[in-house]
Amino acid sequence: MIYECMDNLLCDEVWFSGSENTFEEVGDFVAFKSYENKEFEEAFTLYLEKEVSSLPEQDYTHYLHSNNLFVPRCKVIQWLIKCGSHFNLSFGTVFLAVNYLDRFVSICQCNAWKYWMFELLSIACLSIAIKFNEISALSLHEIQVEGLDYSFQSNVILKMELILLKALGWHLNSVTSFAFVEMLDVDFLESHLYEKLISSVTELLLQATLDQKMLEFRPSIVGISALWCTLDHLFPPASDTFIAYILRLLSQTQKEDIIKCHELMQTQTSLCCENHHHCPLSPTTVLL
Repeated sequence: MIYECMDNLLCDEVWFSGSENTFEEVGDFVAFKSYENKEFEEAFTLYLEKEVSSLPEQDYTHYLHSNNLFVPRCKVIQWLIKCGSHFNLSFGTVFLAVNYLDRFVSICQCNAWKYWMFELLSIACLSIAIKFNEISALSLHEIQVEGLDYSFQSNVILKMELILLKALGWHLNSVTSFAFVEMLDVDFLESHLYEKLISSVTELLLQATLDQKMLEFRPSIVGISALWCTLDHLFPPASDTFIAYILRLLSQTQKEDIIKCHELMQTQTSLCCENHHHCPLSPTTVLL
């Protein structure tokens, strides 16, 4: 019976050179004053070009809205975040799994999605992301932790993995919003403050995966906006100069998108703080 259902899943398928840095000691961290790094700029430009091949189809947001798929999508992404925390996976793995899911759903624009299909797809996405990005693998039985409404046999999941890989053209090294944050050269902070920055940015990015409005922006826009919001909050002396430097590397359209995304993210962060009396401190609180 499960194999008959699998056929439904296929319906309507459309298959870093030199640098000059000037720093100033301010309290516990080194404030950014001026920055110029040709190697970083080349890498940043390459990421911008590469992210185009990592995007869902252009009409994806409209498709989700038209078919009432935002809720099931949000639910399985929450499950992916939960698994990442449960198995101590890297955040990069979780963001890759979300990317695979969005790209597949946008390609396989089926009008008969069932929730079990989303669960099966999310398991396959996580399994492939783990194989691609982690040192140690997990069994398909281990991956199916609490939180799923359905359970699937290993051979069914493996078949879904193959379907997924073919749909994605075996392109797994996706550029996600988290990948952009990882490559941004924020080396003007002491190591313990850098860790605090990345932790806070990651929380914002996890929230963004659950927000349908963020699907309107490219990963680079979401990643830079999250970094901007966090720098504003934690290290305002360094924020304006660093973000101004990043904006100089972008087109006018990209700058406008970052401003829109940043304002939206700031508003949502403020609402989150008001509703919960504090901002989320871990992936678990993001789920709440």
